[in-house]
Amino acid sequence: VQLVESGGGLVQSGGSLRLSCAGSGIIFSRYEMKWYRQAPGKTRELVAGITIGGSSHYADSGKGRFAISRNNGENTVYLQMHRLKPEDTGVYYCNANWKSVNHWGQGTQVTVST
Repeated sequence: VQLVESGGGLVQSGGSLRLSCAGSGIIFSRYEMKWYRQAPGKTRELVAGITIGGSSHYADSGKGRFAISRNNGENTVYLQMHRLKPEDTGVYYCNANWKSVNHWGQGTQVTVST
């Protein structure tokens, strides 16, 4: 099983980024997919999730700015982020969850400068 994130980088405050997470070794369509982030010195927190049926949910911090989507045919989940803020800085991790099974990617760094 492998989840590979990409799309992170350095962006100015107010900018946009789109993260991607490509999965392999799993039946992707069976998994709820989530994005988490971990800022320096803080615990990992949920950013957004999308169910197998395509319903999405967001942490309050990202509502109205972030959009999660999935393409089961390509085994990929995306996180589109707009109007980025310095407090969005952190390592963003992709998570695949099915019942008690969890798979994680290695993370991609997002840095938002002032």
